[in-house]
Amino acid sequence: MLLIALLALLGLVVGSFLNVVIHRVPRGESVVSPPSACPSCNTPIRPRDNIPVAGWLLLKGKCRDCQAPISPRYPLVEAATAGLFVVMALRFGFDWVLPAYLYLAAVGLALALIDLDCKRLPDALTLPSYPVAAVLLGAAALADSSSGDVVKALLGGVAMFALYFALCFAYPAGMGFGDVKLAGVLGMYTGWLGWSSWAVGLFLGFFLGGVFGVALIAVKKGGRKTAVPFGPFMLLGALVAILVGPELAQGYADLTGL
Repeated sequence: MLLIALLALLGLVVGSFLNVVIHRVPRGESVVSPPSACPSCNTPIRPRDNIPVAGWLLLKGKCRDCQAPISPRYPLVEAATAGLFVVMALRFGFDWVLPAYLYLAAVGLALALIDLDCKRLPDALTLPSYPVAAVLLGAAALADSSSGDVVKALLGGVAMFALYFALCFAYPAGMGFGDVKLAGVLGMYTGWLGWSSWAVGLFLGFFLGGVFGVALIAVKKGGRKTAVPFGPFMLLGALVAILVGPELAQGYADLTGL
């Protein structure tokens, strides 16, 4: 319980920083300076108002100075990050690989929301994720983590990158290269857990994206050529695969008799 409580608090703090990342990275701005300020009156946010979730609640969702509304997405991002950190703690416990998946949870949430906002996955977040994943998963392997295999992680990253690259090359209008670069990262994290998790993550990304696209057409909110951000579905599929990938794969095998 101590681990869960500590990671929940850490998640709230990281979530507060992710709000800055989500807003500034697509604009090419520094995430370090200047300090956060109200976008309406440009008054710097006071430290007591910057407390994750609680600050927004105490201010009743309005700027202290100009009373402009503050989007509820800010506390929701903070709470979601805390929730993801708790889920990863429950999944891995006191395992050396936990920091790797906490990083994925944080950067994945930022990428999903940026893709929904801007329909792109910034290199500033995806490309550094490769060395970060390699270092953290490699450190877990050296520490004798029993949760996965670093060789499968590397092979999984290469394989998923290659598959997405081939799809992008064959039909560039249907997939952006940002998705290809994200695929290699997700392939490493799902591959670490085994090929069943890797396969479930791959399948669910396409399945969830396809279901969403069909739903848009059904409610007449889009057509076959409507651009749909695919990153969130890739990330959601990978999350499910990380949490229950082997169980889903075994259930499918039992259902089909494979």
